[in-house]
Amino acid sequence: MERTLKVEGKFRYVEIGEGTPIIILHGLMGGLSNFDGVSDFFPKEGYKVVLPELPLYTNSILKTNVKAFAKFVKDFIEHIGYKDVILLGNSLGGHIALYFSKMYPEYLKAMVLTGSSGLYESAMGDSYPKRGDYEYIKKKAEDVFYDPEVATKEIIDDVFATVNDRMKLIKTLTIAKSAIRHNMSKDLPKINIPTCLIWGKNDKVTPPEVAVEFNELLPDSDLYWIDKCGHAAMMEHPEEFNKLLHAWFKERNI
Repeated sequence: MERTLKVEGKFRYVEIGEGTPIIILHGLMGGLSNFDGVSDFFPKEGYKVVLPELPLYTNSILKTNVKAFAKFVKDFIEHIGYKDVILLGNSLGGHIALYFSKMYPEYLKAMVLTGSSGLYESAMGDSYPKRGDYEYIKKKAEDVFYDPEVATKEIIDDVFATVNDRMKLIKTLTIAKSAIRHNMSKDLPKINIPTCLIWGKNDKVTPPEVAVEFNELLPDSDLYWIDKCGHAAMMEHPEEFNKLLHAWFKERNI
């Protein structure tokens, strides 16, 4: 599928296919390419896959938080003119989706969370004093996955560059603190959006018990597991991820 980055004012995004929009929200260290499996599969099944670039490092420091990113997503949806969207979020992207569903539920048809923050995540916080240490960053990046081979040199280099850029580092820490501050445990029972939880059984960042808690607290959720899988199921096991999600869409008539 062809991927052309559209630039319209403050929005930069990729749009593939036609049909019900699946808006993908990437994580703190994640790029749009993390979702290649989803963007290849779902347009063939009658969905429009939309990947906006989140302003994680371009917003002012005062707007570098979960609440401001959720507002950005609302502005984006209004700009494009979508109705009844599916939000698919990994890690911080899942947290933004949850906050969005609390504030702007009228836009949502469904939500898909994989390795989402919002309740608990094991952050990279302790690693920042060692940010110049490439091997340490490499180990941290590999820990995100069950199979360390998934952490390619390109992925490690991206993380290394981010944590060695002083402004990006400050914003990364600001976002991490914002994620802890915006704990969603009290909000989840009020979020009545059909939610599909797809979780890696070996996720070290948002461990399996986090998924169980999400499933218990959300009123309308289904939880699916992927074996031998870490924090980014859609990257590590794209075929299984797509199969589970597509079956859930059919079951829920979404």
